[in-house]
Amino acid sequence: MSVLVIMPTYNEATNLERSVAQVRLAQPQVHILIVDDNSPDGTGALADNIARDDAQVTVLHRTNKEGLGAAYLAGFAWGFEQGFETLVEMDADGSHRAEDLGALLAKCGEADLVIGSRWVDGGAVLNWPWYRKLISRTGTLYADIMLGSRIKDMTAGFRAFDATFLQSLDLGGIAARGYGFQVEMAWRTQKAGGTVTEVPITFVERTQGASKMTTAIVLEALWLVTKWGISRRLGL
Repeated sequence: MSVLVIMPTYNEATNLERSVAQVRLAQPQVHILIVDDNSPDGTGALADNIARDDAQVTVLHRTNKEGLGAAYLAGFAWGFEQGFETLVEMDADGSHRAEDLGALLAKCGEADLVIGSRWVDGGAVLNWPWYRKLISRTGTLYADIMLGSRIKDMTAGFRAFDATFLQSLDLGGIAARGYGFQVEMAWRTQKAGGTVTEVPITFVERTQGASKMTTAIVLEALWLVTKWGISRRLGL
């Protein structure tokens, strides 16, 4: 199984080198694609240095910061062109542990989408205040109610897709650009009849750099989930 780990970056110079090294150590067979949105802190140049010394690392430079969803869609397109069988979404800030990647890959032959979940038995979150946990759990509950999903962690960003199945989705119609992208991709997978499996992971809050989560991103996700839910109930 050929695996591509896609890491979107924007101002992750303090985390990127360590995150890539940990993945290469834990799963030396995988290829890593760093998708940098023209980070002003020099992340793109650092990524080029890493790729220059490691043939299993590639950098995709984008000219503008267009959001997480757009970065992943660009990474998917590159992965399709290169013929990878499994495409993995993984944060570059260290919050997704490389040692948990093996658990996702072990289930890839059984599902079209494997989600590394914080909220199933055995999952955990380290160093989050209570209100961050509440926001995440409430978001998943709201998506469950509105979209009829039974996924425990709809907003999870650590996940692996079967590339053939992913290509069958209408990726050109993706609406979300922020973290609502994760909800939309899981929902579209289920709507298309895809199988979804969740495996427990331990999510670790970043220790370096700034979170990309903003009020605007949360509101975008809330609005889109509400719109999709209403359309679903009206049969549209």
